[in-house]
Amino acid sequence: MEVIRFAELAQTPWKNGGGLTRQIATCSDGEAMLWRLSLADVTQDGPFSCFPGLCRILTVVAGAGMRLDHDAEQMTAAPWGPLRFNGALDVFGRLTAGPVSNFNLMFDPRLCDARVEVLREPSVQDVSTETAIHCLAGTPLVGSVAMQAKDTVLTGSQTLTLSAGDAVLAVTFRYLDQSASTRRAIVLR
Repeated sequence: MEVIRFAELAQTPWKNGGGLTRQIATCSDGEAMLWRLSLADVTQDGPFSCFPGLCRILTVVAGAGMRLDHDAEQMTAAPWGPLRFNGALDVFGRLTAGPVSNFNLMFDPRLCDARVEVLREPSVQDVSTETAIHCLAGTPLVGSVAMQAKDTVLTGSQTLTLSAGDAVLAVTFRYLDQSASTRRAIVLR
């Protein structure tokens, strides 16, 4: 299990230079990126970086939300509502009512699939080795580790304990090539 504290994350410029992001972790098979987790603060309307060949799942974790415009279509990124879309889309983001923070998952759909879901009901459940847990609120426990808001845990097989007031994003990965011998998650600090 790898515990990634928000306070330890370094800021880096966006691919398109329009803002800053904090990369949490990335996983590769030695040759290609399988997935990447990051947090981005968005303070103004603007274009998204283009990532051809990747799928994105964006979750607004703080703020009122965003509208994502591309071509003649609009998508709504509501608070705590994971939104999946093609990374190659030419997207322009419009803030709904002030700045937001976004939790971003990007992954290569040729190599893996991923799902992001919000868990917020009091419960005790087992999580697999192919899961990342990101704390939205409260102090949930992964194994015996207490999380704080904006912390992320890359799990081994652990128990996730949610109490009243706790909320997390659970990111699960399913690798299309089941060989784990060359997969490696790297924590970026």
